[in-house]
Amino acid sequence: MRETCVPTGVALKDTGFGYTLSLVNGKYKMVILYWLSENKVMRHNELKRSIGTISFKTLSVMLKELEEDGLVIRQEYPQIPPKVEYSLSERGQSLMPLLNMMCDWGEANMFTPEHIKR
Repeated sequence: MRETCVPTGVALKDTGFGYTLSLVNGKYKMVILYWLSENKVMRHNELKRSIGTISFKTLSVMLKELEEDGLVIRQEYPQIPPKVEYSLSERGQSLMPLLNMMCDWGEANMFTPEHIKR
């Protein structure tokens, strides 16, 4: 068992912790992954409606980055009008236990006295 995720003298970017953060870094990436895990397959506009506060361009950039990182699969259908669907890759699905642990932690700690004082 390791002592720490970020050992002394090792740059954060050179650790597994830093690598994971680099994949999900950004205001919306975890939210996009969440919606895709809940709905399995979604189109761009469905994701935009589900998230609500994201611009068309930002969503496009986030999806492209998630696809480049191998977390999301983009499936384009050659038809008129064009149809594109997004889903989690196997690699993206492997992040879901982490997302679920974050949910559990948030639910357990949301209404603690420390939180209420703020």
